[in-house]
Amino acid sequence: MSIEKLNNLDDEKRLNELLKCCGSRKWAITLNNKFPFNSIDDLIKESDNIWFSLNKEDWLEAFSHHPKIGDIENLSKKFPNTASLSKNEQAGVNNADKKTLEELAIANKYYENKFGYIFIVCASGKTATEMLDILNNRKNNNPDDEIKIACKEQSKITKIRLLNLIKN
Repeated sequence: MSIEKLNNLDDEKRLNELLKCCGSRKWAITLNNKFPFNSIDDLIKESDNIWFSLNKEDWLEAFSHHPKIGDIENLSKKFPNTASLSKNEQAGVNNADKKTLEELAIANKYYENKFGYIFIVCASGKTATEMLDILNNRKNNNPDDEIKIACKEQSKITKIRLLNLIKN
């Protein structure tokens, strides 16, 4: 859809589309209230302004709307509204060997136990091995640094999803 079509959606339909891009209700409601936008660039800029002004609880809400990296089996069940998006974003795990998927599951569990939320990475264009390497490096971060990194990754995911929304 074009930016004009997105501008012209009724508030409820547009909010539902925005929630597919980022699971934080506060982000989606705040951004929805800023419509209309003149360009996708303006939309992306405002999206980031809102995202980085939110608090940790809002960020965690957004993170909770993502499947764990490599957890393709539970994707459709737990996240029906964004399953196709996440499946495309995580396409790099489709050809991963069993050992890599098992290592991802172990590292994901460690990360979640340490930080209290799932590992967030912009997976688009990354192989399972690359994501595992990133996860293994980031799981050693301190919590204050890691939440900032996860937020930046969520922002990248949201941007990709907003761009795809406008393209489709």
